[in-house]
Amino acid sequence: MSNDLMSYSAFVKEIKELIYRRQYEAMKRVNTELIQLYWEIGAEIDSQQREQGWGKSIVEILAKELQKEFPGVQGFSARNLWRMRNFYIEYSTKENLPPLVADSQTAILPPLVAEISWSKICAITEKCKDPLEREFYIKMTKRYGWTKDVLINSIDNRAFEKYLTNQTNFDEAVPEKYRIQAKLAVKDDYNFDFIEMGIEHSEAELEAGIIKNIRSFLSEMGGDFSFIGSQYHLDVADDDYYIDLLLYHRRLRCLIAIDLKIGEFKPEYAGKMQFYLTALDETMKLPEENSSIGIIICKNKNRTKVEYTLKTTNRPIGVATYSFYENLPDSMRSLLPSPDEIAAIISGINIDIE
Repeated sequence: MSNDLMSYSAFVKEIKELIYRRQYEAMKRVNTELIQLYWEIGAEIDSQQREQGWGKSIVEILAKELQKEFPGVQGFSARNLWRMRNFYIEYSTKENLPPLVADSQTAILPPLVAEISWSKICAITEKCKDPLEREFYIKMTKRYGWTKDVLINSIDNRAFEKYLTNQTNFDEAVPEKYRIQAKLAVKDDYNFDFIEMGIEHSEAELEAGIIKNIRSFLSEMGGDFSFIGSQYHLDVADDDYYIDLLLYHRRLRCLIAIDLKIGEFKPEYAGKMQFYLTALDETMKLPEENSSIGIIICKNKNRTKVEYTLKTTNRPIGVATYSFYENLPDSMRSLLPSPDEIAAIISGINIDIE
C-alpha cells in the first residue's frame, strides 16, 4: 500500500509540474504575440505618418477608435500607441539594433526584445539610448527574471557602467554559472551619501555610520544582500579575527565579507581577505552554499595595483571605492572599454537559465 501511495504522489507531482511548465510556456507565447502586435502597430503608425504626412493628432484619434472598438482592453491609450511607434523606430533602424540582431531584416522584430514584457521594454527604451546598454539590460532581465522595479533601479544605479568597470578576479575565481551575477553584485564605486560623515573620518566611524544606516547601505549594495553582523568574530587556531561587515547574498547563496579602508588600496589587503574567505568557507559555509566572496572597499585605489594584485589571488575578491556624491562621476566613463570590447563582453552573456 505504501508503494502505491508513493507512486501516486510521484504521479500527482509530475502532473502538477507539467501543468506549471505548460502554463509558463503559454504565458511566454502570449507575451511574444503581444510584443509582435505592438511592433506591427508601431510600424503601421510610422509608415502612415511618413506616407500621409499625418501628425500627432492621428494617434489621438486612433486611440479613441481602438478603445471604442475594444472596450476594457488595456494598452491602446494614445501614450502607449506613441510608445509602440517609438519602439518600432528605435529597433527597426540598423544603427539602433543590438549587435547580435543587427544582421536581421529591419522589418522583423528582434527576437531578443520579444522575450521580455512590454513595460520592461518601455523602461529600457526610454531610459537607455545606447544599443549596447539596451542589450545588456534586456539580457539581464531575461536571465535573472528582473521585475520592472529591479530593472529601473539597476538602470538608475548605472549597473551597465559599473559592470564594465568593476575590478574583480571573478573570471578566474568564480564558477561560470555564477560569474555574471557575482560581477553584478560588486560595484566599482559605492555612494555613501546616506552617511553624515566629514571628509576626515576613521574606519570605526565609517563602519558605525554604515551600521546606523544599514537599510540604506544594503540598498546601495544592490538589494540581494542580507546583513549578518559587524566585527564578525572568527576564531582560528585560538586567535581572534574580526571581519568589518559580513553579509549574505541570496542569489549567489554565499557569504560576503567586507573590509573597510579609509585610505588607498594596498596589495596586502588582498592577502588578509583571502585568509578571511578561507576561514569562512572552512568554518561557516554550509554544504549547499557557494564559496564566500570578499569585497575590499577603500577611499581610493590605483587600478593598476588592483589589477596586478588580483591576478595572483585565487579567492574571489572585488576591490571598490566609496565616495560621498549622488551620481557616478562623468570621469568614470573614461574607464569604459571600447565599443568593440563592450560588444564582445555583452555577446558573451548567456541568457539561458542554468
